[in-house]
Amino acid sequence: MFEVLVYVYENYWQGAACPEFDRLGRKLTAAGFDAEEIQEALVWLDGLNVAAQGTQISLPAKVNSGSADYTSLSGIQLQSASSLRIYSIAEQTHLGAQSLGFVSFLESSGVLPPHMREIVIDRAMAAPGEPVMLDDLKIIVLMVYWSFGEEPDALVLDELCDDTEFRLAH
Repeated sequence: MFEVLVYVYENYWQGAACPEFDRLGRKLTAAGFDAEEIQEALVWLDGLNVAAQGTQISLPAKVNSGSADYTSLSGIQLQSASSLRIYSIAEQTHLGAQSLGFVSFLESSGVLPPHMREIVIDRAMAAPGEPVMLDDLKIIVLMVYWSFGEEPDALVLDELCDDTEFRLAH
């Protein structure tokens, strides 16, 4: 499935240029992907599309509520800067320590806002493998950015795409 997702990302890097799922399925078949992999990827992409459309938000306005700063949008109270995300046992088991650590790193670096983090977690939970491999999680993060029509900044993109296996620590 992840090979199909990488192909989609590389060939339709502007999410709006991605064809409808029926047409995309035919293009993926023509590219030589297995029918089962294509179906799995299309179901996964449909879930991503639903999640992204449900959270397509403009930058919300800051609202000062007592001593804490909350972000508000259409009456929905979003995560405050001082809130803490607790992962369920199922999430911890399925994602594994390495993937959860990477999500935490991206979030603390300020490059993965809470609404995108939740989609990353949701799509990682829908991905095969237990625990989800770090390289697969990086593809999921790229696809979440892609679904919002955003490109991560160069340093984040390097972290997501670079093979760290051969890096030398200085």
